[in-house]
Amino acid sequence: MKKNFKFCLIAGAVAVFSLSACNDDTLTDNSVAPQSSTESAKIQQPGELEKSCSYVDAYWSSTAVLKTALSTTADTNFMTSQMTKIAAMWGRTAPLLRFVDDPSSPNSTYNAISYSNGRIYYGYAIYADAKNKGGDIVNAMILAHEYGHQLQYIYGLPTVNESTARPNELEADGFAGYYLRRPNGYNKTNFAEIAAAYEFAQSIGDYGTSSPNHHGTPPQRRSAVRLGFLLGDYSLSAADFDYNFFYYYQGVLNGTYKMGKNQRNPEIDSYMSQYMDELRKIYSGEISAEEYKNL
Repeated sequence: MKKNFKFCLIAGAVAVFSLSACNDDTLTDNSVAPQSSTESAKIQQPGELEKSCSYVDAYWSSTAVLKTALSTTADTNFMTSQMTKIAAMWGRTAPLLRFVDDPSSPNSTYNAISYSNGRIYYGYAIYADAKNKGGDIVNAMILAHEYGHQLQYIYGLPTVNESTARPNELEADGFAGYYLRRPNGYNKTNFAEIAAAYEFAQSIGDYGTSSPNHHGTPPQRRSAVRLGFLLGDYSLSAADFDYNFFYYYQGVLNGTYKMGKNQRNPEIDSYMSQYMDELRKIYSGEISAEEYKNL
């Protein structure tokens, strides 16, 4: 079960929102495009038996509406083109992307939710705040993270399971870092160029390590984005990415790297070996946020 990715944002006041992955296969399909971008379709809430997300606030408020566009044509075009590009990088067609607006309760749209029936709903408020804090790249990262959950649904990933949501969410962070690096993705080869995106990612870490909804600490999220970015030096399938992400990530986590052998992509080992100590220090918090920016 893909769990919610919940975090808080400080913007004068604290706003709570979610980046979520939800198994809502029986959600009523209200995602048919309206006749124009200014028309909207009421979002019906799933019934009690249809829920498999653990946070009620992962669902949109009763007054929320679906839209095919954001506030400006430029914003809409950016997101739809990014959705197409992210999916195409993985050799797939784009899932259904819809935007969620709620003028009567704007903060309720601090959400981005990936559904297992092939759709992503992206809130007006999270889009605006992410762009304000870090520009387009932050929304590209969030969208790539949400599409990472689509890959998990499609291919039965991640192959690593824990008692918390952490593997799902860290791998989705890794998928996002990978997209930002790939030449057929966001094409940022210098890690400093994605600073706004990884700062946003680390800010959503939590320390509720025993909670089923734990998604990783800030240092763990930093290391997941960094590892995904490093793996972006190679062209990988989703399954190969999953194998390599956890081969190296768990090697950092439990110290078993070099005790095993990369069976799937052994050519990556010589490249990654130069970064393992760095990843360990990111994971443990030994590398500061400022040092991280300059990697």
